Amino acid sequence: MTATTDPTARTPRTAASPLRKAVAVVAAFAAAPLALTALTASPAAAHGSMTDPVSRISACFAEGPESPDSAACKALVAAGGTQPLYDWNEVNIAGAAGQHRQIIPDGKLCSANRSKYAGLDAARADWPSSALTAGPHTFRYRATAPHRGTWELYITKQGYDPTKPLKWSDLEAQPFTKVTDPSLVSGSYVFDGNVPARSGRHLIFSIWQRSDSPEAFYTCSDVVFGQDTGGAGSGSAPAASAPTDQEIEKGAEQSTVDHNGHGGDHESAPADASKAKVSEAKVSDANASEAKAPEANAPQANGTAVRPAAATENLAETGGDGATTSIAVGGAAALALGAAALFASVRRRARTDA
Repeated sequence: MTATTDPTARTPRTAASPLRKAVAVVAAFAAAPLALTALTASPAAAHGSMTDPVSRISACFAEGPESPDSAACKALVAAGGTQPLYDWNEVNIAGAAGQHRQIIPDGKLCSANRSKYAGLDAARADWPSSALTAGPHTFRYRATAPHRGTWELYITKQGYDPTKPLKWSDLEAQPFTKVTDPSLVSGSYVFDGNVPARSGRHLIFSIWQRSDSPEAFYTCSDVVFGQDTGGAGSGSAPAASAPTDQEIEKGAEQSTVDHNGHGGDHESAPADASKAKVSEAKVSDANASEAKAPEANAPQANGTAVRPAAATENLAETGGDGATTSIAVGGAAALALGAAALFASVRRRARTDA
């Protein structure tokens, strides 16, 4: 008996094929918002230190972390080991947000109240120093991770005693130089300022407050106007030298500072900055754990020159703001909802065709 074929009959179909396709499509949609969120919500990073006039930590790093030459730098290593010098570009507070006087107590300015860098607060008159004169001066701030921001430079008042812990009241109330988004030249921010008249040994305290993040960086630069009259032992203070590109590159191998968006010791500001002025006994222990705060923007690796090819550059905007993150999160949510709707639609079609 010859078998007949019903032309109207449909070949049974399995729902597995369209479901597999749906899963693949949904996976692609789901990956997009995750990737978008990761790219735009990454934390931010920035690092650097003053090199003209040379900051304390830059000078000691240039002398060599393992065998510094000056008595002051040897004492710094004795107090905190060599790691602070290898991490010379990281004297910061991640959540400062302009609350510098509220979160850094007297006597802790040079270390930014971080126990890791406590040796920088040593009150002594023989820190390596830079010769300085009153009047116009071109300042340089080495940036191993550049970002937009504002620099404020303060100088100590006449009568400053370097053998006593540095207090906020030792500095002039207003910065003598303030600049926003200076030019980036061969890896350093370069800007001009007018130095007030002084005599003898003094100190310049710098604050770099980023505008694309609450993070701020701090430096202490020891300077001498004319003859060094800074006190006992000051006559033997050596001249400070800034680290060379070769020294920075070599030291980067031992650095724990991470410029790729993760890691590095970044000290956060207290949740309530108005309550930060506690007793010195409390603040000395506040940084014992050296909390790690997130960073972003994946800047260049530690120790490399920043865009050295250009003779003079204007710093481009880096980092995202709250609006950018909100847009990214909103877009991710929309894509996720679309992916879910697509999955439901394909699934219903698969059931109908089955």
